[in-house]
Amino acid sequence: QVQLVESGGGLVQPGGSLRLSCAASGSAFNINTMGWFRQAPGKQRELVATVTAGGTTNYGDSVQGRFTISRDNARAVYLQMNSLKPEDTAVYRCVADLVLPDRIQAIWGQGTQVIVSS
Repeated sequence: QVQLVESGGGLVQPGGSLRLSCAASGSAFNINTMGWFRQAPGKQRELVATVTAGGTTNYGDSVQGRFTISRDNARAVYLQMNSLKPEDTAVYRCVADLVLPDRIQAIWGQGTQVIVSS
């Protein structure tokens, strides 16, 4: 059994910063891509950022230049969020592609709330 454990969400003022963390724990399975999605009330879930096992990164247009995704081992991923805007308010969820013997399975964290408000 593999679980994703997230931390770092909270309330921050516009223009401020937060750093989200996500780590996979449990059984020893290979993980390929990890990343972050977010969903605000009344809005479609959107890609925030992804990073492959090889370190290749990809960002959603709305966060390009403000957020940075990083990965310091095969099972941990981080999201540094700078210059936060009220429209960044959302539930952020970590996702990992788990490589199993017969398939690739996406696993999701429980979600962490980010509120950007004055």
